[in-house]
Amino acid sequence: MKKLIKGLRNFKKSYYCSHQDLFEELSHGQKPRVLFITCSDSRIDPNLLTQTDLGELFVIRNAGNIIPPFGATNGGEGAAVEYAIHALGIQQVVVCGHSHCGAMKGLLKLQSLEDEMPLVYEWLKHSEATRRVLKENYSELEGEDLIAMAVAENVLNQLDNLRTYPVIRSKMHQKQINLYGWIYEIETGEVFSYDPDLDEFKPILTDIPACDLRNTPPHSSSLEKPLQQQIHQIEIDRAHLSGWLPVEQADRIYRGSYS
Repeated sequence: MKKLIKGLRNFKKSYYCSHQDLFEELSHGQKPRVLFITCSDSRIDPNLLTQTDLGELFVIRNAGNIIPPFGATNGGEGAAVEYAIHALGIQQVVVCGHSHCGAMKGLLKLQSLEDEMPLVYEWLKHSEATRRVLKENYSELEGEDLIAMAVAENVLNQLDNLRTYPVIRSKMHQKQINLYGWIYEIETGEVFSYDPDLDEFKPILTDIPACDLRNTPPHSSSLEKPLQQQIHQIEIDRAHLSGWLPVEQADRIYRGSYS
């Protein structure tokens, strides 16, 4: 708590004082440009990640960046989506998953959560479509590779869920809204965006060299492979997989199932 109070003091003395015009403007209303849906994970900060200022993002955060289909629940997610699109006029929506997602790890062992974390169990059931896709199409994967694929498939399924909302469907019919699927890789700072034409996640930034990590101590376990390495390794294995799987099925081992 002392750290939080110290932060409040620094905020009031430094940031607030140097941005008083911004806060005065925000006191009269908000005009965010993007609805940003992401996980509650403490390792993600949407404004830090996108270098946006206060008032630019309308953010929905929960375990697993899940948006239940329209009518599936009376929770705040649906209301926030409806308000963002109808009342605020937002035309850009991003669903951002992330590497090593605890919610996706829980989804892979859903039944074991029912006794100890019943509320988490009930919440993750809204991602049953993701769990079923993984079970029926990625049985060859395990460990970090399976978690990485769960993250990707979950992002795509949340985009599908968003399309069930009348306010979204109406804007899509008028070509007045765009939906984007992102994956943020914590250990590299890389962000991947889903390309529906190629049916795969591709790095958004390709013109920025990697950081020089020679003098930087590692923060992650040596057993944890970055998402890009995981996808690359699975791609290398395609030749082996395609020997006993249909080509389409082999492709799904490292690409999303969105259609």
